[in-house]
Amino acid sequence: MSARKKLVAGNWKLHHDRAASVELAKAIAAGLPSSQVEVVIAPVFTSLDVVRGAIAGTSIGLSAQDLHWDDSGAFTGEVSAPLLKDVGCTHVIIGHSERRQLFGETDDRVSKKLGAALKHGLVPIVCVGETLEEREAGRTLEVVLGQIDAALAGITKDALAGIVIAYEPVWAIGTGKVAKSSDAQEVQAAIRKRMSERIDAGAAQKTRILYGGSVKPDNAAELMAQPDVDGALVGGASLKAASFLAIVKGALPAS
Repeated sequence: MSARKKLVAGNWKLHHDRAASVELAKAIAAGLPSSQVEVVIAPVFTSLDVVRGAIAGTSIGLSAQDLHWDDSGAFTGEVSAPLLKDVGCTHVIIGHSERRQLFGETDDRVSKKLGAALKHGLVPIVCVGETLEEREAGRTLEVVLGQIDAALAGITKDALAGIVIAYEPVWAIGTGKVAKSSDAQEVQAAIRKRMSERIDAGAAQKTRILYGGSVKPDNAAELMAQPDVDGALVGGASLKAASFLAIVKGALPAS
């Protein structure tokens, strides 16, 4: 059995004002089934400070949904790693497919953002994944492993174990479609193998790889039972405490 602790992260995307964010955060904190699963929530930027207060004294981590790679400067509309640390963030999502598809996020920018997160002690959740067209063309591993190589270029074995990877097939995000557990396992095993070959085998075994893409209470346990699926990055189902907590429960070790 893997010694890697399961991680379930809730990406709230562009949902919930401050009051609703606090209410949801408190409900999640009150209902956590076990400390055996690490839980992280990622509210909108404007709610980070109040959510930090709502989860104070709990084991829940606070994540931002993006960051800029420079600490400061003439970058209107951006938020840097030092500012995220200042507001209490412990994690940051990098390279989410919506950033790649809708806002032109490139592999080079993902790599620079990863470096900034590591420099300032934020745990990066680095997202990779293929589109439906790429999957149907048989290019899934080519695309995903290419994104891994680009993001992790220059990463040392010591840094690798502190990075979280999230495999999110673009065609499964917000569509209701979900990769078969065997498909998720195949891709995530290939990611681990690539990190082992390119960086370090021991560090790759410690690196957690999450699955994301229409994760719901009724499919979470099967997905996270796969040997290389170390948790989930949850979108829509993280917007209600009951469904998110059910997913967290699905990550618990089998009794």
